[in-house]
Amino acid sequence: MALVVICGQPCSGKSTAAACLAEALKQTEPEPSVRTIDETSFHLSRNQSYANMTEEKNLRGVLRSEVDRSLSKDSIVIVDSLNSIKGYRYELWCLARAAGIRYCVVHCDVDEQSCKTWNIERRERGEPSYDDTIFEDLVRRFERPDSKNRWDSPLIELWPAKEGLDKSSAAMVDAVTYLTKKVDSKTRDVKILQPTIATQTARGSEANSLYEMDRATQEITNAIVEAQSRALGGPLNGVSLGPGIPTIDISRSVSLPELRRLRRTFIKLAGQTSLSGPPPPSDADSAKRMFVDYLNRELGSG
Repeated sequence: MALVVICGQPCSGKSTAAACLAEALKQTEPEPSVRTIDETSFHLSRNQSYANMTEEKNLRGVLRSEVDRSLSKDSIVIVDSLNSIKGYRYELWCLARAAGIRYCVVHCDVDEQSCKTWNIERRERGEPSYDDTIFEDLVRRFERPDSKNRWDSPLIELWPAKEGLDKSSAAMVDAVTYLTKKVDSKTRDVKILQPTIATQTARGSEANSLYEMDRATQEITNAIVEAQSRALGGPLNGVSLGPGIPTIDISRSVSLPELRRLRRTFIKLAGQTSLSGPPPPSDADSAKRMFVDYLNRELGSG
């Protein structure tokens, strides 16, 4: 029926919000099946899960796979984790779209100092908490949700430090209404994601692959624009992007509209190819190499 992504800074009240939402949902008629997926579902501690980038990546993979297995049109799945990376929220949005269900993001918006205080209080009570180094790193890397992004919309904001968390609060009532409201042809305020050919046939890793492709091509476009700016209209002897990445062999000035057109065409071609073959590469360096090869062919032929 729905996928709910809880996100926020560490120790911002996400688990309390998830429990509150699950309880409120179970009091509706007819009572829906509600499942919460979090680190404790797999007996993982907070510090263990975020000890380093490898552990964190493995955690996201485990959670994503469990979400993929659990989604159906007969249940509401709540993902109670940091969900702090927008690319990861995009992956979860793609899973909801492939399942053809409704989706929303619930953001526990709490200031850093309050989160830090709550983390210390939990540690003093012997409850699960974060080491200071891990806490600071997670706070620094948090990417706030933006309702302008389709994978962050609709966005429901909670302010636990200012208003507390209660199932009767206006924001919680709005969330329950959105998740349980019956939908017909006249409904306009509830969006059911519709599967596309891509989401029906792609593998679970393709969402991340397309995100990496989009980010990698944008980085290369920015590098070309910057190199041309430094040349002040003079000739270019190629654009170097670092070790392991081929040089972009361009000697003429390439306008930003032309670069944008080439980037759009490349991403479209990569997406079309993935429908009948393997998905685009999931790592940034492979995506950059593919885009550079494409630019060298296109710009070289001109």
